[in-house]
Amino acid sequence: MSIPAAGWSAPPILGTIEAHVWELEMAARPARPRAVPPGPGVRVVAAQRITVSFYRYLYDTVGAEWGWSNRRIIDDVELARRVHAAGVEVQVLWVDGVPAGYAELDAGVLPDVYIAYFGLIPDFVGRGLGRFFLDWTVDRAWDLRPEKVMVQTCDLDHPAALPNYRRAGFAVQAERVERLSVIPGVGFRRRDGSPVSITRPS
Repeated sequence: MSIPAAGWSAPPILGTIEAHVWELEMAARPARPRAVPPGPGVRVVAAQRITVSFYRYLYDTVGAEWGWSNRRIIDDVELARRVHAAGVEVQVLWVDGVPAGYAELDAGVLPDVYIAYFGLIPDFVGRGLGRFFLDWTVDRAWDLRPEKVMVQTCDLDHPAALPNYRRAGFAVQAERVERLSVIPGVGFRRRDGSPVSITRPS
C-alpha cells in the first residue's frame, strides 16, 4: 500500500455513476500530412518527469466538467508511479507560453499505443486547437511504431469527443458499461443532456 504524500487528502466519494464506454482503435497511420501548428505561438512539448502538482493541474482542469475522477482519488505516490512508468509520456500543448491541454500516451503495452487521456483546458476550447492537437497526438503515437493506436471515450465526455476520434481515423471496436466514482468538484452530465443517476453508498 502506498503512503499518501504530504498535502494530499482523498476526496470523499459521494457515490458512483454508470458510464457507457466506447473503445476505439486505429489500425494504420492516417493518409494525410503531419499535423502543423495553427500559429507561431502553438507548440507541443513533452513534459519530462512531470511533477505530480503540474499533472494534477492539467488533469483536474481539463476533466473537471467531464467526469474525470479516477486520477483524483489516488494519492501522489501512486499517481507518480503511473505517470513516470516506462513507456508513458505526457505531451503538453502550449499557446503563447500558457498550457492549453495535454495528451498522455502509454506505450508500455506495445505493440499497441494507448491514448490514455486527451483534452483541452476550457479557456482554449473553440479556438480551433482540438483538431490540430488530436492529429498531432495520433502522429506521435504512430511514431512509436505500434501495430495499432487505441483510445476510449464515454457518454459523460465532451459531445465532440466521439465524432472527433472518428474523424481522426478511429473506429469503434467494443462497447461496455462501467461505474465511475462521483466526487466533489467534478461535473457529471450526459452529453445528450439526459439525467444523471447517482448510486449512493449504502
